Amino acid sequence: MTSFFEALLAFQTDVADVRAAMTSGAPGFVLIDSRSRAAWEQAHIPGAVHLPTADVPARAAGLLDPAVPVVTYCWGPGCNGATRSALAVSRAGYQVKEMIGGIEYWIREGFPVRTPDGDVAQEPDPRVAPVAIGAVPVASGLAAPAACGC
Repeated sequence: MTSFFEALLAFQTDVADVRAAMTSGAPGFVLIDSRSRAAWEQAHIPGAVHLPTADVPARAAGLLDPAVPVVTYCWGPGCNGATRSALAVSRAGYQVKEMIGGIEYWIREGFPVRTPDGDVAQEPDPRVAPVAIGAVPVASGLAAPAACGC
């Protein structure tokens, strides 16, 4: 049973870990946005490289170093684009992980995105990101959200 979870961690990462790595100054991977050009131009994660899945076979060698791992992302949990991109990148010979949650959860956790108007961020969604106890109103009968601690 533990091998299943070990495999998940070998092939997946989450937005909080990617954000921490990206802000460290030496992330140790290349972050790939596998969405369309229109989606990329609307907003993308600063520091990411735009490489749509269909372009991986033709463009990966010109954009990626085989010695540097890759992390792919797409829209979010309702989309398997990052999985399809990770498969294409893996088939091209690169070590790859999928960022679960995609840009949706990146935004929902309050991390910045690059837009045509510059870098912007929104307040973290308290339903998905840790917040201080009592910092947000809580509906009657529901416990206040606690820090994830993952």
